[in-house]
This record gives sequence, C-alpha cells and structure tokens, in this order.
Amino acid sequence: MDLQLKGKRALVTGSNGGIGAAIAQALADEGVSVVLHGRNEEKLAAAEAEISGRGGAVASAAGDLSTDEGAHGVAAKAVDAFGGIDILVNNAGGASETGGGSWFDLAPSEWAATYQSNVISAGRLIHQVVPGMKADGWGRIIQISSAAGIIPTSGQPDYGPSKAALVNMSMGLSKALAGSGITVNTVSPGMIMTDKLVEFLRRFAEKRGWGDDVDRATDYVLKGTGQTVTRIGQVEDVAYAVTMLASPNSGFINGVNLHLDGGGTGSIY
Repeated sequence: MDLQLKGKRALVTGSNGGIGAAIAQALADEGVSVVLHGRNEEKLAAAEAEISGRGGAVASAAGDLSTDEGAHGVAAKAVDAFGGIDILVNNAGGASETGGGSWFDLAPSEWAATYQSNVISAGRLIHQVVPGMKADGWGRIIQISSAAGIIPTSGQPDYGPSKAALVNMSMGLSKALAGSGITVNTVSPGMIMTDKLVEFLRRFAEKRGWGDDVDRATDYVLKGTGQTVTRIGQVEDVAYAVTMLASPNSGFINGVNLHLDGGGTGSIY
C-alpha cells in the first residue's frame, strides 16, 4: 500500500536514538523529509548519518524543549530545513532519575521537571507548528505516551500521570482542531526493547543471581505483564504505528490512543 507520505515534512523530537530514531527512519523510508531532534549533537549527527546513508532526506535541530526559547529555536530550525512541518511527533521526554522508588520520596521539583519534559514541552511545539499546518489545511500530530499512563502503578509516580496528561491533551487538541485537516493521535507503547529496558533487565537478572542472563530476565518479566503477544515490543513496532497514523490514508483516525503493548493493558478504553 502506498502511504502517500512522499514529500511530507516531519519533526520527530527525541530522535537521536531508540524509539524516536526508529520513527524517523520509518518516515524517511516512506519518502518523508525528516528533522531529527535531541540535545546531544554527537548522537544527532550519528542518527542523521544513518538515515542519509539509506537515501533519506534528513536534517537536525538540536535544542532544549524545556524553555519557550529552546522550543522556538528547534521549531524554527525544523521549518527552515525543509520549508515547513506537516507531521509533528512528540516523542521527547522521560522520568525523573529518582522517580522509580516510593511515591512519597519524589520531591515536588521532580514532579514539575517530569511534567515539563513530557507535557509542557509537547505543548510548546504544538503552538509553534499548528499555525503552519492550519494554513496548509493538513497536518498530523502524534504524541508518544506510555502504557504507564493507562495502568497506574505505585512506582514512578511522576511518569505515569504525566503520560496520562499527554493522552488527555491529545484528545482535547483533536477537538480544538476539528475541521482543520489536522489530526491528533496518541501511541502508548508497553515494554519496548530499548537500551534503557536492556539495562533494566540486566540489573533485574543480577539481583536474582542470574548473572547477565537478559533472556531469562526477559522471560520472567514478560510472564508478569499480562500480554497476549508473547514477545517484547521492538522500536520498529512503534515506528510502524506512527507511520500509519501519519499517512493521509489515516485521515479518519482522530483523537485515538493506540495501545501498542502486545495486549498488556487488558482494557477496552
């Protein structure tokens, strides 16, 4: 199927590695001119070289999205690179360094930093790119949330709620942009095999006396997820979903939160 993406222009935040880099590569493979984003210029250069080496049209916009000035600078670089932005993928974000422990150990300042990274930074870029999309009468905004925003846990008390806020934001924005030609959707991945997950699995194996047996740790953790697909997700799984939602063929999909978790959420919502 032709996804009709050739000639479109995308900005993918947090795309100097992991899920973001896979999304950028998938879009580039479909003929999209892609602007990468990150704060580490060395990693950005490597990711850019990977895409250009496969024949993709690619540029980079380094910058910090946690300030209005930084977000404006990133958006301006992205627009200058290819003359506009048709597709915005808000993938940048994460959790506080200490947010994995007790709910009551997390300082308010860390809550604020996580919301700044996961929610407000996305809002900043939306403000920057929507006017151009409106003028063109077409656009795609795709937000990368998490299964943690759907299934609350006692751990990472800042991360899950911030990702839930991103889902809520997407639905509200889809209504605010009704009739504009711009769709807004969310993808909520479950366990995806990134470098961070591999490191978690290594630590998990070591704590249980399994040495560096990541495969054993993966099997153990997977059995506790409730997934109906018996494997860990790959970054390409997220990339395929985003590419589908970015396509003009997906114009009737709007305000959706796509659970990309191998059936792990067990919810109809």
